[in-house]
Amino acid sequence: MSAPQGACAFFSIFSLFMDIRNIAIIAHVDHGKTTLTDALLRQTGAAQEGVSMDSNTLEQERGITIYAKNASCFYKGVKINIVDTPGHADFGSEVERVLRSIDCVLLVVDAQEGPMPQTRFVLKKSLELGHKPIVVINKIDKPAADIDRTHDQVFDLFAELGATNEQLDFPTILAIGREGIAKLRREDDSKDLSPLLDLILEKVAPAGGNVEAPLRAQPFNLAYDNYLGRLGIVRVYDGTLRVGDTVFARHESKSSKAKITKLFTFEGLVRKETEVVSAGDIAMLAGLPDIFIGDTISSDEKAELLPSIAVDEPTIELFFLVNNSPFAGRDGKFVTSRQIRERLEKELEVNVGLRVAFDQGGGERFTVCGRGELHIAILLEQMRREGYEVQVSQPKVIEKVEDGVRLEPFEEVTIDVPSECQGVVIEKLGKRAVRLLSMEGEGARIRMILEGPTRGLFGYRSQFVIDTKGEGILATRVIGFKPYAGVIDHRSVGSMISQTTGKVLAFSLANLQTRGMLYIPENIEVYEGQVIGNTSKGEEMTVNPTKGKQLTNMRASGTDEAIKLAPPHLLTIENGLEIMADDEYLEITPKAVRLRKQFLTEIERSKAKRK
Repeated sequence: MSAPQGACAFFSIFSLFMDIRNIAIIAHVDHGKTTLTDALLRQTGAAQEGVSMDSNTLEQERGITIYAKNASCFYKGVKINIVDTPGHADFGSEVERVLRSIDCVLLVVDAQEGPMPQTRFVLKKSLELGHKPIVVINKIDKPAADIDRTHDQVFDLFAELGATNEQLDFPTILAIGREGIAKLRREDDSKDLSPLLDLILEKVAPAGGNVEAPLRAQPFNLAYDNYLGRLGIVRVYDGTLRVGDTVFARHESKSSKAKITKLFTFEGLVRKETEVVSAGDIAMLAGLPDIFIGDTISSDEKAELLPSIAVDEPTIELFFLVNNSPFAGRDGKFVTSRQIRERLEKELEVNVGLRVAFDQGGGERFTVCGRGELHIAILLEQMRREGYEVQVSQPKVIEKVEDGVRLEPFEEVTIDVPSECQGVVIEKLGKRAVRLLSMEGEGARIRMILEGPTRGLFGYRSQFVIDTKGEGILATRVIGFKPYAGVIDHRSVGSMISQTTGKVLAFSLANLQTRGMLYIPENIEVYEGQVIGNTSKGEEMTVNPTKGKQLTNMRASGTDEAIKLAPPHLLTIENGLEIMADDEYLEITPKAVRLRKQFLTEIERSKAKRK
């Protein structure tokens, strides 16, 4: 397929009467959403070969979508606005907002794995909004793909989530996103995604709205530009949006007035400036500094408010602190509390799943609340790459008290493991107050559904990878608040702490590696109070990693054996957040991630324990 002729009229006044379809692509992480979207854009001429919706460096490195993104393509004279959404549960707030702005969803499901926790989450939200999803069974070329079983599981999931009869009668299409192929039946001979595009035109209703009515639009996402300031990505429901118009941004409790300074629509992956946007289209606007997700943008101050967009509350919190370690300021450009505060304020402009309390700890400490460990880790990784130095405390779950009952967030855990690993997984999770709900076998693999408190899962992912030898799949979703599950001892190892500052020597590490797992390699600098590894017996141990071999004139057989060091378990932001104890900080700089005690000297730690 080639790009349609006349696409140059994209921004002409005739766009007022353009036939538009608005869709979102939703799925569990790694089920092929972005690959499918990229293929759609390439085959309709909206994007070049090699260009991807996952344009962020972190997204490309991790192979996951972090931010919802807008694109559009033309097919048979119809403009199709596409929103690609994240698949990880920690970024679920992105999905919730997007679903309100579109008219239909493509639910992508892996033909081998079937529906997973995030599939359930995003489908539940879309069904509640009355959408009639198109199911795309992707990766049908996998050796273990089972199309019929996957279709039956999706149907059961629809029924379980309370779908109406119309929603249960969902159209299904098969796809191989990587090759850019879609087909209605497995025996069909298809060479492109035309069947999917034809199905979209057939099943997705044209974007509604009265062009002649007074303006009503609603922002569902935010962006930031250093020159234009805060940007709102909006769906225009009624009327027409023009540059220079004076509009009202209204919510139940606030109202502000401003003039639209810039308007952009999406052409492929690129935003293009335009003068006018009509009902049914999706656009980006500048000029409203107080715009927020869920506001009603209207030309009339008394126009009826659109239903507000609610975003789920954060589930974990931790402290962001100024880095005060002995190595502070060596690597970073931004190290002061004022600079960290400004960066967090800028993040709040676009990251609506985040909450920050600034007025704590005399301005040296900020309480940051997020949707999960990955949500916080992505923010820290971005700050690190921008040149910030910061240290953070151990994440804690956010608890509630209702009617005198102490509540904490619970998660549903879906685990897919080889059958020989099920025993150790159930045993380890049982100690963390996670209980088994169901289990079913499929050949040599077992799928288990479990439920437990969020804090019981802290630090388990790295252990899960070891227990399953890297062959397991673990996915979670927050299911709400339930009564407190009691004390959970999820840390079975102790900390190996450096008692001195200096360069680490291999001779010393060779002796220390027999006592536990090391977090550092040889020939790097450490400081007193830095955690350099863990101890397998569970107690804290203060050690000297800078100790060298004593040289003498005496020689004896067997004293000069070659030193053999096991590869260390190098710290990253994610596994650092998982393994840290409650009396430790994770120090993050542009060049290093270190674990340290809050009190660096042995005397200070002893005094703190006595208090």
